[in-house]
Amino acid sequence: MLATALGSPAPFGQSQFAFMRGNAFEAKVKADGGAELLRLLYERLGGGAPPPAGDTAAPDLSAAGPEGRAARTALALREATAAGGWTLLDHPMLALEVAGSPAYLEPDAVVVHPDGRWTVVEIKSFPMIDASADPSKVGAAARQSAVYVLALERVAAVTEGAEVGHRVLLVCPKDFSNLPTASVVDVRKQRAVTRRQLTRLTRVEDIAAALPEGTTFDPACPPEELDAAVEAVPPAYAPECLAACELAFHCRAKSRAEGAVEALGRGVRGELGGLTTVAGVLAAAAGKEGDPADPTVAALRRAAALRAEALEGASVLRAGAQEGAAACR
Repeated sequence: MLATALGSPAPFGQSQFAFMRGNAFEAKVKADGGAELLRLLYERLGGGAPPPAGDTAAPDLSAAGPEGRAARTALALREATAAGGWTLLDHPMLALEVAGSPAYLEPDAVVVHPDGRWTVVEIKSFPMIDASADPSKVGAAARQSAVYVLALERVAAVTEGAEVGHRVLLVCPKDFSNLPTASVVDVRKQRAVTRRQLTRLTRVEDIAAALPEGTTFDPACPPEELDAAVEAVPPAYAPECLAACELAFHCRAKSRAEGAVEALGRGVRGELGGLTTVAGVLAAAAGKEGDPADPTVAALRRAAALRAEALEGASVLRAGAQEGAAACR
């Protein structure tokens, strides 16, 4: 809503067809009390425990509001751990503190093992072909699951006998069918990275304290007032934002208008050192600005010289080819 009010709506999102396909596959995996899901989990992560029986516990996690559901989930996890059997929690609600505010998360499923281990289950509709899936999609699922692991660890810390597994079960369609198959994904690296990122986030209270008095982000405000409010929070745009933030198109337009090198990506920004604008980069490459002793400026000028040399060589070859073609006529 905020992006639309600013005149830069985000024209992306999951298609209705993909959404329905994902829901249908998840329902298939969880049919018959999650029998197929538990079978796959036991095959990959059984750990010597007895196989899940038909009477696997599946507690009701319904409650009022996300806070109530998170509390009900925490209680169900504690009860399942104390019971010492297999328990399937379908769409539990977890809470995680992000920049000083609670964020509520809903994994596809969490399974409690008889030994007190908790395993996150992530169900995706992209296929595993020959037991291998798209690495970028698996990576995204691992990062998502790592956040769930962190949230579960908060509950496990106050639950006797509980341990959160750092290996999650990724369930996907097998090859080109709709039959489920599974793979184990170790998320220790993603968990560590996410934990570090969370500790570095600026608290919401600190951001709010730095805003001018009376600042509001109400989409009903006049566009110029809303634009000024958004500008009061320094953006940190990068192309990766397009996949996750509804304000990405607004920030990209601002970044391009200012000629900021961040619009080219964080990797490029890191390589350019003290050069912060595209105009400055081009001027340095052309020899009009910048310290020749600066390694970044020297590299840009060397790249510009190589480009000019390549273009000149291509021009000579093109002229020679044209002369040869004319001579053959």
